[in-house]
Amino acid sequence: MKKLIAGNWKMNGSLAANEALLAELAIGLTKGLAANPNCDVAVCVPAPYLAQVQALKSAHPGLSALDVGAQDVSAQSAGAYTGEVSAAMLKDLGCRYVIVGHSERRQYHGESDALVADKAKAALASGITPIVCIGETLAEREAGRTEEVVKRQLAAVIHANGHCISEIVVAYEPVWAIGTGKTASPEEAQAVHAVLRAQLKAATDQSARVKILYGGSMNAANA
Repeated sequence: MKKLIAGNWKMNGSLAANEALLAELAIGLTKGLAANPNCDVAVCVPAPYLAQVQALKSAHPGLSALDVGAQDVSAQSAGAYTGEVSAAMLKDLGCRYVIVGHSERRQYHGESDALVADKAKAALASGITPIVCIGETLAEREAGRTEEVVKRQLAAVIHANGHCISEIVVAYEPVWAIGTGKTASPEEAQAVHAVLRAQLKAATDQSARVKILYGGSMNAANA
């Protein structure tokens, strides 16, 4: 199974800045994948720039191995949902991945575990791999509730998508490490990954297919 490195641009970028960044990324991809061919690389970009990134990818040979993803998706397939973007629309734009349940969506937009599970279901129905974000706050960690919280969040996704749960990607992103400069130690991250892996194993005999990522204040120095 290939490893996956996925970058989230969040609400950043411009037409000019994106072009410059992707030109740099093409150089890095060419060198990096030559040394590490057993690796997939994706960028999840703001929805208005998906078409631009796909066009630049098509025009630049160095970006041919780059997968493109979105940062959110509607749980609805179509209808009067102003401002929403459906999974089918993302599929039309060539997305392979979509982030669901990012802590910023949970915090600032009040997204529940059930809604995150429904978004993952919508993505899977359109042939897009959801990157399901899971993680605890600092208060929850200090209260010794890390395992309880991450298992609850993953359980909702398993319940809604049990028959195809092996098609998701799980990203453990401790909320206390996002944008704070703090990172979980390898031991802390691996302990949570083990909990999630055991939960997946209990849910499907294809659990070994599920990639589990770590995210939170990552950079070139600590990756």
